[in-house]
Amino acid sequence: MKGFFRVACLLLLVTLLAGLPALPAQVAEAKTPQGILDSAAEVFREMANQGDVSTMAALVRDAEGLAIFPSVIKAALIFGGRYGEGVVLRRDRNNGGWFGPSFYSIGGASWGLQVGGQSTALVLVIMNEKGMKGFRGDKFTLGGDLAVAVGPVGRQTGVGTDEKFRASIYSYSLNRGIFAGVSLEGAVISTLEEKNKEFWGRAMTSQETLNTKTTDHRVQSLIYEINQLIAKAE
Repeated sequence: MKGFFRVACLLLLVTLLAGLPALPAQVAEAKTPQGILDSAAEVFREMANQGDVSTMAALVRDAEGLAIFPSVIKAALIFGGRYGEGVVLRRDRNNGGWFGPSFYSIGGASWGLQVGGQSTALVLVIMNEKGMKGFRGDKFTLGGDLAVAVGPVGRQTGVGTDEKFRASIYSYSLNRGIFAGVSLEGAVISTLEEKNKEFWGRAMTSQETLNTKTTDHRVQSLIYEINQLIAKAE
């Protein structure tokens, strides 16, 4: 079923993109686990350079985990669809240690009067164990199985303590240099078992990958960029 959903999203996008102006070639190319990690590091590097990132940085500092989808293709021609592949890291908030990575896809469909195509980077800031729970399984729906809130931007007070910052997951996007919170209601996140097997060298469940301490040098560039963004917290 997971494979069918992923193939359906890809077929929908191919059909839609055939009727739209071409997106950059690098957007559509399939990435290896290392390619996803490198692209995720670049996303955080660019986000850290935004002028209004301090609130997101404070949320990341206090987060239980992060999901980064460096390139989510969204296309629409009456019917719409989106698909992207990304990586999740879990964090021990007691000592700051990281666990993972684990690889996932995000996809979904929509309908109505809509025309266009774009590629967007998405980051989900996972604030607690409730938010992490979905990533320990095979598939879940944002806004259905698990609520997700549009991430706040700009200067905010009380992050991590104020009542209004109680969501399990906050979502952010970066598109053509524009940084903002984004709604992802209805998007489906699924484990990429083949990507996990390729990275770890053996079949592993998402539960196993997220319980394995991050020591692999291939992840260090991403962790470095995450820490650079955290340094922008106020």
